[in-house]
Amino acid sequence: MSQTRKRKICVVVTARPSYSRIRTALQAIKAHPDLELQLVVAASALLERYGNAIGAIQRDGFEPSARVYMVVEGENLVTQAKTTGLGLVELATVFDNLQPDAVVTVADRYETLATAVAASYMNIPVVHVQGGEVTGSIDEKVRHAVTKLSNVHLVSTEKARERVTMLGEDPASIHLTGCPSIDIAAEVAASPAMDFDPFVKYGGVGPSEDLSNGYLVVMQHPVTTEHEEARKQVEETLYAVKDIGLPVLFFWPNVDAGSDGTSKGIRVFREKEKPASFHFFRNMFPEDFLRLLCSSTAIVGNSSVAIRECSFLGVPAVNVGSRQQGRERGKNVIDVECDRVAIADAIREHMRRGRPGQDQLYGDGKAGQRIADCLATIAFTVEKRLTY
Repeated sequence: MSQTRKRKICVVVTARPSYSRIRTALQAIKAHPDLELQLVVAASALLERYGNAIGAIQRDGFEPSARVYMVVEGENLVTQAKTTGLGLVELATVFDNLQPDAVVTVADRYETLATAVAASYMNIPVVHVQGGEVTGSIDEKVRHAVTKLSNVHLVSTEKARERVTMLGEDPASIHLTGCPSIDIAAEVAASPAMDFDPFVKYGGVGPSEDLSNGYLVVMQHPVTTEHEEARKQVEETLYAVKDIGLPVLFFWPNVDAGSDGTSKGIRVFREKEKPASFHFFRNMFPEDFLRLLCSSTAIVGNSSVAIRECSFLGVPAVNVGSRQQGRERGKNVIDVECDRVAIADAIREHMRRGRPGQDQLYGDGKAGQRIADCLATIAFTVEKRLTY
């Protein structure tokens, strides 16, 4: 493609998982001769207590074009709504300063909605990554709302493409790229050995356990539509994995309504039970986290990494509760309610079955380059031709 100037592509990263989802696309955009990357880092991605994603971003060679502090403390429904509003105000100023040719937003978080609204009202084409998927909670509403605000759709699966079409979007604007988080999983699958000591490299809280005979990874976030149940729900998971008797590596939750309850449940459990085999981490670099998963007995909780990357890597997963309800999943997943007996039984069932095979449901490891190529070649327009 011949251009008189590079296209300015503004990618907004607002949370720890969002960076993992889009990292290979950022690398491909940065390297593309016809594109200029404008990286905006915002919200919890800037905060140490939620994993210091900005540290990983800079370690990988990206320097943000702008930083947006927009998280209102409180971690409840009111502050979640206020964070969305503050993000809308601040991101509008950032877009006015950067003057991008297109804005890329990822997945289904409330910060994603703020990004899409701000860009849409400023007549900047919106590119949505991971549209058309079905999930539990309010996330699905946000995801589909962002789809309707977007001009270009870069989807992960064939079913997702069908759903975006059913929502009335122009089929010519929908591109099946796969999920860029699978690109990192593909790199790890080629060299899965855990070549680092997680306790030495990442610190955390709790004893350094012998992991050679198996261990569980737990990542459980609050469900925003069930935020009042967050503490009880995480307690069910905590006691279930305790009963298995394997070392447990537990990761801190997202900044969502209910995360105070999740955090309190973890702290009370730690103080009351004084578990000798639990270690608590805030975050890891994406490739290290995936290598940790590759060597694990299973992942337990409600993170989408269990559905996406772990299906590709063939890691057994116990999906707890409604947060991932409706999302396409591979044969690595057993779904259970938030009940300690059911969770423990599912873990034991995975231990009996052994490891499942790999599944390319969410991609083949080449999504980042496909996304960059789409951004360099497609015709951007703020007008939308609906297909109702």
